Amino acid sequence: MKDANANQTCCEPDCCAPDDTAANTTHDRHRAQVRDAYAQVARAETDSTASGEAAGCCGVSDDAAINAIVSTRLGYSRAELDLLPKGADMGLGCGNPKAIAALQPGEVVVDLGAGGGLDCFLAAAEVGANGRVIGVDMTPDLLSKARDNAARGHFDNVEFRLGEIEHLPIADGQADVVISNCVINLSPAKAQVFREAYRVLKPGGRLAVSDVVATAELPDAITQSPELIAGCMGNASLISDIEAMLDAAGFVDVRIEPKEESKAFMKDWAPGTNVTDFLVSAAIFATKPQTN
Repeated sequence: MKDANANQTCCEPDCCAPDDTAANTTHDRHRAQVRDAYAQVARAETDSTASGEAAGCCGVSDDAAINAIVSTRLGYSRAELDLLPKGADMGLGCGNPKAIAALQPGEVVVDLGAGGGLDCFLAAAEVGANGRVIGVDMTPDLLSKARDNAARGHFDNVEFRLGEIEHLPIADGQADVVISNCVINLSPAKAQVFREAYRVLKPGGRLAVSDVVATAELPDAITQSPELIAGCMGNASLISDIEAMLDAAGFVDVRIEPKEESKAFMKDWAPGTNVTDFLVSAAIFATKPQTN
């Protein structure tokens, strides 16, 4: 399958047909389902009908203690969580991208799918007052929550922008690092996401992502479930396909490191299913060349 935008081999359904009305309609429906699911997450603290025990990537909870337990299982330390304003830790994600990003003082960081701002605030502490963090999210409820968290926590070097990760509201060559935590798997056009990440990175910039990947072809029971799609499982791509998309976008030094230990907490995301036979959390690394 050929990608009309990049003239490269495309390993992702529908990503090669930007003018295909049916494909665009499917993508819009997919995004709307995901946006609605995460709007419910954002409203959990004020809407008692939305609250419940957090199980993982798309878990919903208004209990900070539960969210902290979930986040420590994902790789966050208690010291890191103690730096956050109340409400920033929503118990979401599948890893700790800050832990793998090797952030340096003064760097500019872009977070794809910023949610309540957890990873942005931790990154802000690493890059310092001379650095900057830009969080992008397509869900207005989450964006409002993140901005409130930033104001209450006095994070002056963090800003949040409304937008889709397939069409980032950021100029070319702005970022030293692009991070993301269990969000790219939700996109119906991952190849476009990686092209956008490449575009906003400076030459020599790097991608450091925690995400769910497929280790085998997913059965229909997983790919056709709206709940599993919104829960970061039903739309995951094969490792080989992600590598091909990153290569096609122009990245070099691509590495994808599956974390077998992640299956222990992923079992809680879909109790009674066999999702861990097909899925695992992984650390994804890539670099934009110094010269194009």
